[in-house]
Amino acid sequence: MNHNRVVCFDLEMCCWNENGVGSTGEIIEVGLAEVDLSAGEIVKRAQYYVKPEHDDISLFCVELTGITPRKIEKQGRPLAQVIQSMIKNFGGPKKIYASWGRDDLILLKECEAKGIDAPFKEFLNLATLYRIQHRLKDKRIGHRAAQESLGIDWEGRQHSGYVDAYNLAKLALAIL
Repeated sequence: MNHNRVVCFDLEMCCWNENGVGSTGEIIEVGLAEVDLSAGEIVKRAQYYVKPEHDDISLFCVELTGITPRKIEKQGRPLAQVIQSMIKNFGGPKKIYASWGRDDLILLKECEAKGIDAPFKEFLNLATLYRIQHRLKDKRIGHRAAQESLGIDWEGRQHSGYVDAYNLAKLALAIL
């Protein structure tokens, strides 16, 4: 296990908002940013679009994420291929993966449903770590609010897996 490297990742999924109630479906984007804790820097980034097998991309989802059906049609690949690229380019079980919240469960559940081996074994929930460090026992805090509370500027459009993973990597360097 390489404890000096952490792969921060963020997922975007098909999503809908009906009568003010949000729901999500299959993964359509995986953003990754790897940090080298010894060097204190972000060393690698990637963005992968995923073709959903069953879900459609709603207008709400396009407005939220900026991901259009056309973009997925042109650049999307099956989840199994994306997972292979993640393992090849970022390492698999020998790396620690981290997200804000439980994106690991979403990814692992979809991998299991599609018969794909999980890309990692070790996982850190940076939201839980942040809440422990700041004694926020029962309070939830969003990724952007947590980052800005530490004086770390947010860069880019929120709800882009690529952008969110990069910003999470900046936050990870501050709290790990």
